[in-house]
Amino acid sequence: MVLDRESCSRALEARDPRFDGVFFVGIATTGIYCRPICPARRTLKKNRRYFSNAAAAERAGFRPCLRCRPELAPGCARVDAVPRLADAAARRIAGGALNAAGLEGLAHELGVSSRQLRRAMQQELGVSPLELAQTHRLLMAKQLLTETRLPLSHVAYASGFGSVRRFNAAFRDRYRLNPDAVRQRAPSHHTSNGEFVQLSLSFRPPMAWTALLGFLGARATPGVEVVDATSYARTVRVGQHTGIVRASFTPGTSPSLHRHAVLLEVSPALMPELMWITSRVRHLFDLDAEPVAIAQHLSRAGLGALAPLRRGLRVPGAFDGFELAVRAILGQQVSVKGATTLMGRLTQALGEPLPGAWGALTHLSPSAARVAESSLARIRDIGLPVARAATIFGLAKEVARGALRLEPDVDASALIRQLVDLPGVGDWTAAYIAMRALHWPDAFPASDLVLRRAAGNVSAAQLTKLAEPWRPWRAYAALTLWMKPLP
Repeated sequence: MVLDRESCSRALEARDPRFDGVFFVGIATTGIYCRPICPARRTLKKNRRYFSNAAAAERAGFRPCLRCRPELAPGCARVDAVPRLADAAARRIAGGALNAAGLEGLAHELGVSSRQLRRAMQQELGVSPLELAQTHRLLMAKQLLTETRLPLSHVAYASGFGSVRRFNAAFRDRYRLNPDAVRQRAPSHHTSNGEFVQLSLSFRPPMAWTALLGFLGARATPGVEVVDATSYARTVRVGQHTGIVRASFTPGTSPSLHRHAVLLEVSPALMPELMWITSRVRHLFDLDAEPVAIAQHLSRAGLGALAPLRRGLRVPGAFDGFELAVRAILGQQVSVKGATTLMGRLTQALGEPLPGAWGALTHLSPSAARVAESSLARIRDIGLPVARAATIFGLAKEVARGALRLEPDVDASALIRQLVDLPGVGDWTAAYIAMRALHWPDAFPASDLVLRRAAGNVSAAQLTKLAEPWRPWRAYAALTLWMKPLP
């Protein structure tokens, strides 16, 4: 990404949190790179080097700052920042895709050769896939060293290193420090309740946290999700690992540098999959969004004339794409409350009990494989018509055999075509799944009755035409209209 030095310099001088994660600044005299919000004294402009990502800064020989901690910076969420292939690969790598599998496996999943993938990432991000993966591992390890008191061996494996020896060697090679020295030199923000490992996940302000929790709370699956006034908690299975994930945010209570951060709590049993989990939590709460830029675009495009633009509105994502898709199908032609009841029944029928239940969190969400291995009759028993039960059964079979991937890195247009080819899945359901499971910012279910009423009782065709200026943020426009009070 080509950076405008003057714009970066102005954002840096202002310590503008809207640019946190959009770029990093390397200081030639110290060999350190920082976030734009770093509280350290500003250096001369001639000594600054600007980078679009942390991996590029580290490749140029800079080490991460121990004060502003670049591992906390939110990601860059511009839809046109990089071509789709490099963007998809970067998302997968951030979730730990290269920790257990090699580059060839990732390239195969993305439908390209490893050479093509390396070339795309080098061209768009300025680093190779392996360099990007190593940066993510090191920054995750640095955050664990700073914010937890986990033993070094646990930090090594949780951050994706295959051994403690490789972990130590990578730190010495990249940062010229031992992991112990990082822990000792970093300002301590260690917190612990004894039951969870706690980390901070930064975002760009503002954040409409109450609205986000309200949306998720109305759709929380009984036994799997619990939402209260300040937090969201759910059960999680990743491979053979099961446990609880909880996210909370209370404005004004965090240390000054981390006041724009969600507190993430993770069961120790899930630590081997921590990179994947943090990636999914960021996706669920849309923590990489640039809310000011999105709101400015929608305001210029005329949305404000139809509905009040809420400060910091985020599009709720999904922790589990299959779970979200099933929920969307159950929600066809029924109320939100009715769909929640049906999802709870399906969980009781096909979801596995959580070992060591935690309060109201008692079950794991039914996996695609488990639903596909059941029967149409068992799915119907939760109170579904045969057609809708068959749609869920068919979806589960496609996902279980790998023919349908409901992941954030897949091509949205291609997935929508696949979904509408399934019996019982229409345009509304496909667009809703793309909006939340893929977090596609331009998804727009134009046939939705509430959206059409909020836009002035227009037809789906009229709403589609009206929404053209809202691209590429139509998902945010849809959420704005859904939250508009109706007469």
